[in-house]
Amino acid sequence: MPLAEGLFVSSNLTAMGNIAKPGCQTQCGNLTVKYPFGIGDGCFLDESFQLTCNDTKDPPKLFIGSENIQIYNISDSELRISNSIAFKCYNKSGVSEYFSGWYDFEGSPFTFSQKNKLNVVGCDDIAWFKGRPNGSSVEFTSGCSGFCSEESDVHNGNCSGIGCCQTTIPKGLQYYRAELQSVRNHTGVIGFNPCGFAFLSEESSFQFGGATTCKGNSSCNDADVGGYSCSCNKGYDGNPYLDPGCQDINECTDKSNFPCYGNCINTPGSYNCTCFPGHTGNATTLDGCRSLAEDSKFPVVVFVVVLVFGLLVISAVITGICFRIRKRKQVKPREKLFEQNGGVFLKQKLRATGGNDAVTMFSTEELRKATDNYSEDQIIGRGGSGVVYKGTLSDNRVVAIKKSKLVDRTQAEQFINEVFILTQVIHRNVVKLLGCCLEEEVPVLVYEYISNNTLYYHIHHRSGGMNWLSWENRLRVAVEAATALAYLHSQASMPIIHRDVKSANILLDDNYTTKVSDFGASRLIPLDQDQVMTLVHGTLGYLDPEYFQTSQLTDKSDVYSFGVVLVELLTGKKPICASRSYEEKNLATYFDNSMKENRFLQIVEPRLLHEGTLEQVQAVAEIAKRCLNEVGEHRPAMKEVAMELDGLRKFTTI
Repeated sequence: MPLAEGLFVSSNLTAMGNIAKPGCQTQCGNLTVKYPFGIGDGCFLDESFQLTCNDTKDPPKLFIGSENIQIYNISDSELRISNSIAFKCYNKSGVSEYFSGWYDFEGSPFTFSQKNKLNVVGCDDIAWFKGRPNGSSVEFTSGCSGFCSEESDVHNGNCSGIGCCQTTIPKGLQYYRAELQSVRNHTGVIGFNPCGFAFLSEESSFQFGGATTCKGNSSCNDADVGGYSCSCNKGYDGNPYLDPGCQDINECTDKSNFPCYGNCINTPGSYNCTCFPGHTGNATTLDGCRSLAEDSKFPVVVFVVVLVFGLLVISAVITGICFRIRKRKQVKPREKLFEQNGGVFLKQKLRATGGNDAVTMFSTEELRKATDNYSEDQIIGRGGSGVVYKGTLSDNRVVAIKKSKLVDRTQAEQFINEVFILTQVIHRNVVKLLGCCLEEEVPVLVYEYISNNTLYYHIHHRSGGMNWLSWENRLRVAVEAATALAYLHSQASMPIIHRDVKSANILLDDNYTTKVSDFGASRLIPLDQDQVMTLVHGTLGYLDPEYFQTSQLTDKSDVYSFGVVLVELLTGKKPICASRSYEEKNLATYFDNSMKENRFLQIVEPRLLHEGTLEQVQAVAEIAKRCLNEVGEHRPAMKEVAMELDGLRKFTTI
């Protein structure tokens, strides 16, 4: 597919006369240079109009400044310059070559002429063009896509979406970048279209040509002077430009060019030449075949071949038997672990509820393969209760795999009940539990993988938080996390206490959507019971003070922990900080004291006071203060917190 090599650039100045400045070079090859453009010191208006003439080329070539941008034509108000073509090429393994095309004339008097258009060429390609018009702070974004299934679908000169598409550019564009993406990595079209292209070019100079005139059994080759030429494939002859194309050569009838002194059989594009029966050797050379009867070594060779083949067969059979015995020995312990971890009970429960697809039961082999045998390189998280690995399943799904450190086998049925309920939790802001593996010493849980790190990372990785963490986005994250916890507490099929709410357990996907993660820390609340006796879980700085006194866990414990997360979002400070005084090392205490002493605004993230209003910041602080009440009964329900934050967010966006 031939691509345009030039594009027009306009200037807001016109040539001041028909000549260059006195004493300055006026010609570079066949191009005339007029002021304000100039070659050499003192010959141009300013650096934007400085040109360079490369006299080592034949003919000489003209370039903009010291840049590698060639000028093909120059007039009073326009330049025609070399193009920058973005491309992405693919092979069977994926992307093989990639280049992002761009131009930047910001700070100069040049803009891209509207004679140009944005082009995408390819049969499985989408391109995004981003740029900025002169004097505008708003970025221009446009897109275009080209698709086709077969080379015959493409029509020369037609750039309307089948193999090629075009779109216009805004007036005054000074900067643009083109990015390419394939939908299926060119699978299905790679034979005739391995690459996609995106570029800006002069509309009148770009003529789309998708198909060639080369006929059957011929190849298309790029010509040195532009265009292409056709040639017959090896083993074929004829005119590659005329139907029916090149024809097969019968090599067996041309002994001079294709010698054969044995049995010759013509094949498409080639031929086979073998010795006559009872002979062996090379039949393409004279006297190259010899009688098998004359070869005294032949019986020995046959005997050795048969012997080696027999030994290989026997070895393969023995290896197969050993493999089956070893596998059977491995299966028995796994079956025992499966039973001990509640696997039989889970199967019975699935059959009884008719939900055989509700919980996916993964095998040990599948998860070990997914994590490269639980490689250290695959670890994405560690906690007091276990380690989390990133894994890729056989269907290319990326998942998070949690291996716990301890297990109480007396609670196997309760664990299975929890897994069964948790897999039915479906909420856009809760990480989905996909299933489990019960063939390990400790049951393994498999979750959907969330790729964009934790809220803790985005708050504390740099001073002031990551750039995207504006007041509006912090409030959105708080609303989404609160909504997810409220769903777990009151709207799931059986209420669930999270038990370890913290910013490190609030994940963000590629769109910065909040995902509350659990990784096995939650516990179900029986419908006739408001609290659960449990071992100490959670993280210092987030733990409910009542928890240490009563050893009882309630949904208000999650409310307290969420209050700490709200304070993190407001202040950008960590839940435990050694640099603060002993009494205020704990962020919740530090926040409570600042509220009582009316110095809360001194600890708020400075950027938030500019991005939000004082009333909004104080309103969120009051919600956090109520969540952090030391008496659990006086804390609001999670549903109430979510509704108040959502109302505040909607008021903020009005």
